[in-house]
Amino acid sequence: MALNSFIEYLQLEKKYSQHTCEAYQRDLGQFQSFLESQTSKPLHLGEYNHIRAWIAALSQEMGNRSINRKLSSLKAYYNYLQRIGQRQDNPMASHRSLKTNLEFALPLSEQETDQLLDELRFDDSYEGWRDRFLIELLYGTGMRRAELIGLNQGDLDLSKRLVLVRGKGNKERLLPLLPELVQVAQEYFRHFPEQFPRTKEAPLFYTTGGKRLYPAFVYRTINKYLQEVSTKVKKSPHILRHTFATHLLNRGADLNSVKELLGHASLASTQVYTHSSIEELKKVHQAAHPRSKED
Repeated sequence: MALNSFIEYLQLEKKYSQHTCEAYQRDLGQFQSFLESQTSKPLHLGEYNHIRAWIAALSQEMGNRSINRKLSSLKAYYNYLQRIGQRQDNPMASHRSLKTNLEFALPLSEQETDQLLDELRFDDSYEGWRDRFLIELLYGTGMRRAELIGLNQGDLDLSKRLVLVRGKGNKERLLPLLPELVQVAQEYFRHFPEQFPRTKEAPLFYTTGGKRLYPAFVYRTINKYLQEVSTKVKKSPHILRHTFATHLLNRGADLNSVKELLGHASLASTQVYTHSSIEELKKVHQAAHPRSKED
């Protein structure tokens, strides 16, 4: 099937993560089900009028931002079919993304972060130290949720205070660890259950049942603890990545360094985090500019 070969293409040639490939497969599977309910055409023969009908149906359930993500999966799939000669056209070729409001997820303040890491009580158990370690790791390095889930025990070098991360496109980067984070990691391993494998290839984090963590598990864990320290609407793992970048920029880190730490391919991706620093930049500008009237 073309769908199976497309997913293999994403995995083997594009080097997309398992999480990303599953998202593509889920989006295409949903459109396939819709197509089958409306017409006898198979997925690879879908036309734009079918896609427009799907957009109308989706708009009853979700916002334009989520719809656009699903449509990007369709566009990539039909591009692939053109590439392998199974279609002469791409029904998504002339499609324009649906308009969305520019949304900025507010990062945690330094006070909220201190409260999360210093004042919040974690159980003195494997689960408690695991939760604390994964929160500290997300905020201490700025890594993505998928990158954290993919970590193996051999990727962590506590003696050198480094962690090896595999990012988008399977690109690797080394991230430094703060001494406090190393201490949390050591405490985590002291509480490590004997029945969980301790090899370089084994997962760094386990569920209580001994499985590698998965996206929904990490989301629920982060959301649970952020509920206790923040009233901000969005409490996802990405907020800790956002907070990491914002706090570094607020304290004078240059944009290129933050870009490398985040694993971005271009500065444009990193610049979305600078909006959070605008108030800090205003203060610096006001205090330092020769024409400032402030005493």
